[in-house]
Amino acid sequence: MGEAAPLVHTATTVAVMVLLILKAKLNPALALVLSAIYLGIVCGLGPEQTLETVHRGFGDLMAKVGLLIVLGVLLGTLLASFGAFERLMAVLLRRLGRRALPYAFAVLIGTFLQFIFTDVLLVVTAPLARALGGRIGRGGPARMAAALALGLEVGVALSVPGVGALALAGLLGVSLGHILLYGLPLASVTIVLTLLLFDVLVKHGFWNPERDESAAVPGEPARPSEESANTARDAAAAPDASAPQDASAPQDAAAPQDASAPQDAAAARDAAPARPLPLLLSPLLLALAMTATGAVAEVAGWRSPVLGFLGDPVVGLLAGLTCACWIARRQLPRGAVSELFGRGYRKTGQILVLRGVGGSLAAVVGAVGLGNLVEDHVSTSTWAPLALVWLIAALLHMAIGSVVTAAITAASVLVPVVPDLDVEPVLVALAAGAGSLFAIHATSNTFWLLQSLLGQTTRGALKTVTVTVSTASVIALGLIQTMSLVL
Repeated sequence: MGEAAPLVHTATTVAVMVLLILKAKLNPALALVLSAIYLGIVCGLGPEQTLETVHRGFGDLMAKVGLLIVLGVLLGTLLASFGAFERLMAVLLRRLGRRALPYAFAVLIGTFLQFIFTDVLLVVTAPLARALGGRIGRGGPARMAAALALGLEVGVALSVPGVGALALAGLLGVSLGHILLYGLPLASVTIVLTLLLFDVLVKHGFWNPERDESAAVPGEPARPSEESANTARDAAAAPDASAPQDASAPQDAAAPQDASAPQDAAAARDAAPARPLPLLLSPLLLALAMTATGAVAEVAGWRSPVLGFLGDPVVGLLAGLTCACWIARRQLPRGAVSELFGRGYRKTGQILVLRGVGGSLAAVVGAVGLGNLVEDHVSTSTWAPLALVWLIAALLHMAIGSVVTAAITAASVLVPVVPDLDVEPVLVALAAGAGSLFAIHATSNTFWLLQSLLGQTTRGALKTVTVTVSTASVIALGLIQTMSLVL
């Protein structure tokens, strides 16, 4: 096969990995490890060097993003227990009105609320989105469903601290400051433009409530706290802010079954005096402010040991988590914080394993020489490498159904040659994230969760999830190409 051997073997490895996950129902983490070992051996690395590369890839990625993921999940778990998100959305509805609410809702989820693990964020915000969907005018349920899907998926792939963006930054050696500065506005603009287009489609009959909305959602309705229900009702004149959770929805290894706070903690929270909303959100705001300060200082070239320490993302998350613990001990009953931390640790372990083995496969892909083949056949112009990363990620996601795995695998193909290409590494990371958003469909756990929790038929979910997020993927690529002209 000559010099094309790495490409053929890599394509075979990806195909086998997809079959193992979809047909053999093998756990994705195990499938990734087996694929990495197979690729290393068939490409001539030998058993010893292959295993060494697998270990190194796992360890290198965990060293860069492992602690960030742990602290982020723990912070998000505590914030979800405060019941602040329902109040935040009620305030936005009062201040912004019905027309602007889906935009604010989606941008918040896709940026600042990415500290919360995706499945937890989905379960926390889906009842609110469903309740408000019927109160914001024509096509409201469709607009809120699309807003939630966009916020969740675009945020994971393009916005720090989304787990996909963190993994891409670690894999490609891109500073989190650059990902934050470029990814945050990219995610926001992508979400807004996509929702604008979706609104136009809804106005022209794209959404059919009779066929796209289910008359009833199976499962027991989630009962929000009295305080949050009253707040949402006062703001939106909504008689009920409940939505069901379908226990039969497909679950993957990283989707928690118990994403809400413990019932006793929720009851104590409702019985406790209402805390000011800025206080409940202060841990998140503190972490964001410290991280953003460090990112600006890094890009501006400000050199200061104190500023560098305080602006480090780990320090920012640690400060936010400490603040959240202080609030939780006054908001929740004794022992609730320890229980919430236990839940956070369980979620963290699942996330870390999947991200780490993705790094193992990426390391093997780089070691077998695929990057050299890409370097010989891809132009060093800006367009070709970015389009290639996007296309690979899109194809992988259509097959596997995992946004993060597709992004990591696609980015790994160009890791060895990124320094030699006339492309900013941050653009490569963002292009991989954008491509991994294309064609979310029945292989995605998030697709079925959105379909069931928001009361949509499968036909409706294809519109609000597959079509909408795929459109965002294409829009994001266009924006990234525009950014490349000035970087």
